[in-house]
Amino acid sequence: MTDTVGASGEVSCEECQDKEEGFESSVPSFSVRAEAHSASGPEQLTMTTRSDLDFTPSPPITQASDKEGVSTKPQPQPRVVTFPWKPAQLSNGLRRQKRDWVIPPINVPENSRGPFPQMLVRIRSDQDRDIQIRYSITGAGADQPPSEVYSIDPVAGKMFVTKPLDREERSSYHLRAHAVDMNGNKVENPIDLYIYVIDMNDNRPEFRKQVYNGSVDEGSKPGSTVMKVTANDADDDTTANGMVRYRILSQTPPIPIPNMFTINSETGDIITVAAGLDREKVSQYTIIVQATDMEGNLNFGLSNTATALISVTDINDNPPELTARTFSGEVPENRVNVVVANLTVNDNDQPHTPNWNAVYRIVSGDPSGHFTIRTDPITNDGMVTVVKPVDYEMNRAFMLTVVVSNQAPLAMGIQSSLQSTAGVTISVVDVNEPPIFPSNPKVIRFEEGVPPGTTLTTFSAHDPDRFRQQTVRYSKLSDPADWLSINATNGQIVTMALLDRESIYVKNNMYEATFLAADNGNPVASGTGTLQIHLLDVNDNAPVLLPREAQLCKRTRPGSINITAADADAEPNVGPFIFELPNFPLSVRRNWTVSRLSGYHARLRLRIPHLDMGMYDVPVIVSDSGNPPLTNRSIIRVKVCPCDENGDCTSIGAVAAAGLGTGAIIAILICIIILLILVLLFVVWMKRKEKERQTKQLLIDPEDDVRDNILKYDEEGGGEEDQDYDLSQLQQPESLDHIISKVPGVRRVDERPVVPESQYPTRPALPHPGDIGDFITEGLRAADNDPTAPPYDSLLVFDYEGSGSTAGSVSSLDSSSSGEQDYDYLNDWGPRFKKLADLYGGGDDD
Repeated sequence: MTDTVGASGEVSCEECQDKEEGFESSVPSFSVRAEAHSASGPEQLTMTTRSDLDFTPSPPITQASDKEGVSTKPQPQPRVVTFPWKPAQLSNGLRRQKRDWVIPPINVPENSRGPFPQMLVRIRSDQDRDIQIRYSITGAGADQPPSEVYSIDPVAGKMFVTKPLDREERSSYHLRAHAVDMNGNKVENPIDLYIYVIDMNDNRPEFRKQVYNGSVDEGSKPGSTVMKVTANDADDDTTANGMVRYRILSQTPPIPIPNMFTINSETGDIITVAAGLDREKVSQYTIIVQATDMEGNLNFGLSNTATALISVTDINDNPPELTARTFSGEVPENRVNVVVANLTVNDNDQPHTPNWNAVYRIVSGDPSGHFTIRTDPITNDGMVTVVKPVDYEMNRAFMLTVVVSNQAPLAMGIQSSLQSTAGVTISVVDVNEPPIFPSNPKVIRFEEGVPPGTTLTTFSAHDPDRFRQQTVRYSKLSDPADWLSINATNGQIVTMALLDRESIYVKNNMYEATFLAADNGNPVASGTGTLQIHLLDVNDNAPVLLPREAQLCKRTRPGSINITAADADAEPNVGPFIFELPNFPLSVRRNWTVSRLSGYHARLRLRIPHLDMGMYDVPVIVSDSGNPPLTNRSIIRVKVCPCDENGDCTSIGAVAAAGLGTGAIIAILICIIILLILVLLFVVWMKRKEKERQTKQLLIDPEDDVRDNILKYDEEGGGEEDQDYDLSQLQQPESLDHIISKVPGVRRVDERPVVPESQYPTRPALPHPGDIGDFITEGLRAADNDPTAPPYDSLLVFDYEGSGSTAGSVSSLDSSSSGEQDYDYLNDWGPRFKKLADLYGGGDDD
C-alpha cells in the first residue's frame, strides 16, 4: 500500500486497508518523529505508520498543528520518496509492499545570521534501538561542490547548515540521507531531501545603463513616447523583493513647466505630458529616474537611479530672413564666374541641416540669365555670381528681386516671413573691349593658281566700344605658306604667291590663316579672326602611272602587268583615264599592247609570244578627264626573266634580264672558275715555299765570317732571358776541334761537316771584268758537285772578306807608294766604277 501525507497534513491511504485486502498484517508499527525548529523553539511532529525510518522535517514554520502533530496549513506538493521495504512472508503467502511517502521540502532563509552551525532536521531510524546506526548525507552542498554547506551528526542524525546561504548564487539543494550499521552495511534505503533557499530583499535594482539617450521632436503633442529605461533586480521577481517600479525624481531645466515628462512605473517608458517643446529655447533635458523594488515601497524597498538625456530635435519652424531689404554690387563687363554681391540671412533652426540651409532664387530682373546665386555652405550667405557676360553698351545696371527659402519645407502651421524677399542692384562697369570680327571664321572660295597681287576679300573687325572713339589696326598672325598679306588700315587680303591646292598646308581643300585686330585704347585690346580659303581645283597636275617597275615571267604564254593611273588633282580633273601606247618607236606597238580595265586601271601585256630576257622600257601615254585634259608619257621598266614555281625571277634569269646573253653568262662563269683555280694554286705554292724555307739547311764555309749575315730561325724569343746570347756562335770558328769532338749526327745548321772539301776557284789578285763571269760559273759548278753545300736555290757567297783576308787596306790605294799604279781600267767596268776611277785614275769629272 502507499501512504501519503495530504495537503491537510493527514495520512491517507491510496489503496485498501490491510483488513479490506483480506489478510492480517504481522508487520509491527513504526513511528517517524520530526522535530521542527523555528524562532519560537522546536516543535514535535509525530506520524504513526508502518515505516523503518524516523524522519523529522524541520522547516521554519509558525502555524498551529493539530493534535496528531500534522500541520494544518497547506504545504507545497513534495516529491514522492520511496522507502524500500524489506519483504516479509505472510501467513497466506502474500508479501507486504513498501509504502511511498511524500516528504515536504525544507525551507531555509538566505543571509541568516546564525549562530552556525544551525540545525535544520533530525533523521532517525527505529532500528537504532537494536543496533548502532551511523547517518550521512550526500549531494551538492555536502560532499560535492559547493562542499561543506551542510553537515550531519552521524550518531544523532541531526543535519546542520554551516554558513549563510545566498539565493542568487544557488536557490535549492538536493541531498540524500543514508543510514548504515557499524560495519557499513545499509540499514535503510536512502531518502531524498530537498532544501529551498527562501529569498530576501538583499539586492538593489540595477539599470542596464547609467546614462540613456533619447530624442523627441520639438512641438510634439502630449503623449508622445520619448524613450524607455530598464532596471533589473537579482531578487526573486515572483515576490515583491524583485518587483521594480519607476518614477522621475527631477527634470532639468524646469521649463516651460517642471513636469514636461512622465514615466510608466511598470514598463519604464518616458512620454511627454505637456506641449511647448521648443529646440530654440531648450535643446536638451536631463531627467533623473529612480527604480525601487518591493513594488515601489519607499519604506521597505531598495532604490537606484539613472540619468536620461532627452534631445529636442529640430523641425523647420523658423523661415530664413534676409538681414536687409536691399543689396548692391558691381560687375565688369565681359567677366564671368565672379561674385558681384553677397546676401546675408538669419535662421534660428539647427545649423547645417536642411531646416537651416538657405536656397536663393532670382524671381525678376534677369530675363537673359546673366546671374545666379550660390549658397556658401559655411556661412549660409548668398553669393550673386555672373555666369553669362554682361555688355555695358547693352545694360548699364540690373535690378534683381531675390527670394530665400530652406531646403526642407516649413513645418505645418508655420507662415513664411515677408523678410525673405530683397532687391539687389548690380552696376555694370565699362571696360575696353577688343575688336570683333563679324564672321569668325570667315570662309571664301577661290580657284587655285590665282596670280600674286589678287585681292581675295576684306577681313575687317568692328570695335564694340560705341562710346569710345578708337581706331583699329590689322596685322597677320599666322600664314603657314606665306601666301597672304593684309592692309593694316582696312583689312584687305591680297595674295603674295600662287595658291596651290596640292600644297602640304592645305587640308581638305581648305587653307587657314589668322589675323589680329587691335585698337588704340588704354590698355590696348586685340581680337583674332580666322580666314578660311576653300581652294577650287584646276587641272594643273598630269596623271602618273604606277608601278614604275614590273616583272614579267618568260613562259610559253607571257603574262600581263596591271597598271594604275594617279592624279594629284580632284574631281572632275582626274579619271576616268585614257591609256595608250605611243606610235614611236615602232617596236613598242609591235611588241606590247595596253587594254583598259576601268577608269583608273589598265593592263599591259606582250603582243608577241616570245621576248628575250632583259630590261625593257615601255612608254605608256595616260590622259585625265580635265577640261582641257592633261597627258603624261610614263616609262614602265619591265624585267623579262624566267621564273620559278612561285612566279619570282631565278638568279640566272635576273642576271640575264640585266642585258647579258647565254654565251656571256657562260664566259663569266668560266672566268670565275679559272680565277678560283689560280688563287688555289698560288696558295699551294706559297705553302710549299714556306715549308721548304723551314726545312732548308744553311751551310757556310768555315773560313767565312757570318757575323754580318742575318740568320732566320723561325723562332720567337722567350722574353728577357733570351737577351743574353753569345754572338760568337754566329761567327765561323777558327778551328774545327770543337766540331770534330762532337757526337756524330749532332751539329749546327751553319756548321760545315768534316768531309773532303770541293775545290772552289780562287779570285785572281787583279781581276778583269771578263773573268768575273767565268769565276761565277766555275763556283756554281763546284757548288753543284759539293755534297756539303746548301740547297741549289740558296744564296751562295763566293767572295766574302772575312778575317785573314789577303787584301790590303783600301786606304793603301791613295798612298804615295802606289803612285805608279794605273787605275784607268776601272773606267771600263761601267758606271758603278766610274767614281772610283775618277778618284784614283786622276780623270776629270764629267
